[in-house]
Amino acid sequence: MRTFQLLLRSGLTVTAAAALPLALTAGTAGAASGISVSTTGTTVSVTTSACSQNRTTGVWGTGSLLTSSQGSFAEGRKATLAGTTVSQSTAWTNVTPGTYTVIVMCQNASTPAGTQSVIVSKSTTPTVTATASPTRGVMGGLGGATKDYGPLTLAAGGGLVGVGVIATAWFLRRRAKPYRL
Repeated sequence: MRTFQLLLRSGLTVTAAAALPLALTAGTAGAASGISVSTTGTTVSVTTSACSQNRTTGVWGTGSLLTSSQGSFAEGRKATLAGTTVSQSTAWTNVTPGTYTVIVMCQNASTPAGTQSVIVSKSTTPTVTATASPTRGVMGGLGGATKDYGPLTLAAGGGLVGVGVIATAWFLRRRAKPYRL
């Protein structure tokens, strides 16, 4: 009986845990619009797939960025949508911090494709400082292949390599005949 109660309790817990994400997304699915708005620094961008292209003008639609004091689509900063049949987008740059409403009107529709509010916060763009760059570039390759050492250094190196080859040959020859001294 205890095992049954334990299984029943764990089954209810698993069911509740599985239903929680569905309950949380159900509230946003009903309020979802046909647009997706994002901010990066002082740039606000909007993406949609709800619009179709006007065959005469070639325009997909228009987006409007409204401040909190503006009430209609015509009052906002307008930008033309560009894209493909899969996705259309536009962006507004140099947007001051504040709360805005983005409205997208398709070219062939009288109702908006979507409306969404967005908050633009202060930009935390890092300051880029200039640094000195190397004048000769990267010195990669075969070690000293980028420097000219001169004939004396090359002769000394060649002599050492030659002595090494002769010593190796002498050692291997003596080793091959163990009865010799």
